[in-house]
Amino acid sequence: MVIDFNNLNINNLSFQTDFEQKTKKFLEEWFSDGNTVKVQTSGSTGVPKVFEIEKNKMVNSAVMTCNFLGLKEGNKALLCLPVEYISGKMMVVRSIQRKLKLIVAEPSLKPVEDLNEEIDFCAMTPLQVENSLDKLYLIKNLIIGGAAVSENLKSKIFNIKRLSHSSNRIFETYGMSETLSHIALKQIMPEPEDYFTAFENVTISTDDRGCLKIFAPNVNAEVLQTNDLVEIRNENQFKFLGRLDNVINSGGAKIFPETLEALVKKEIPNEAVFVGIKDESLGQKLILIIEGEKSAELVKKILEIPFEKKLHKPKDIIFIEKIPRTPNGKVNRNELQRILDKSL
Repeated sequence: MVIDFNNLNINNLSFQTDFEQKTKKFLEEWFSDGNTVKVQTSGSTGVPKVFEIEKNKMVNSAVMTCNFLGLKEGNKALLCLPVEYISGKMMVVRSIQRKLKLIVAEPSLKPVEDLNEEIDFCAMTPLQVENSLDKLYLIKNLIIGGAAVSENLKSKIFNIKRLSHSSNRIFETYGMSETLSHIALKQIMPEPEDYFTAFENVTISTDDRGCLKIFAPNVNAEVLQTNDLVEIRNENQFKFLGRLDNVINSGGAKIFPETLEALVKKEIPNEAVFVGIKDESLGQKLILIIEGEKSAELVKKILEIPFEKKLHKPKDIIFIEKIPRTPNGKVNRNELQRILDKSL
């Protein structure tokens, strides 16, 4: 179904599928007299929770994104993310604020499978993008969030011939539920960038641990302290190194698994996650988990990777059928750790 927010009459629309009904429920909540809406967190870094967000803050967030991307009234957007989470809700709010025509598609791994027309804006998870490569040329502005974009996926995007000569733009996002989706973007196409650029009126800094602090008064009155280790380039640009929660301490050395995963994913197509398991001599032993069937060829490729330090080379490589993920597609490291603790 298509919702034209330049000429909206909810009563004249036919919401048929379960997802369309959920979208309708959010629209009714949004246009109600209340000043807040309920948002559910993904639970990727802790226990899932539901909290309320002020509508005016969501509008401010929507304006920042729409202005950055240059979205205009009447542009077409695609909703293919769950509306229980901030990512899906914000796609709807951006459409309301900028009076876009919103195509409502069931969230799936192949959200643009039936898309046969050019659209101006879409947000997807990396897994959705992975399964939509043949249709990315139809999307003028694509933002990818929910999880880090792997080097392997970036390589696949660059190999799309229809994109290499187009003006289409693809960005990786940085944000969280507390920042109402993203507060910074990093371009993947057409010119790849190493650093995220924060939106206007967003102030960034680090604490004594090297973790990012965010002050975005338009969307949150509080200074947000993250556990994300970063390298700050200037007053509005930063590079993500990894989450402090995920740091592996092996033999007294701190290892950032996300950095190593990016290196491995340049060489293999499989999902790859570094974890630390208890070890009497090292404290934690570095293990690499690969999703898929065991393959001597993959192991060979991994062992040939020129890791910066000897301690970055995994002590063991374990293949599992499926790496656990949260409902919105992020790797669930806590659950993976529990599985390994039980089996090793």
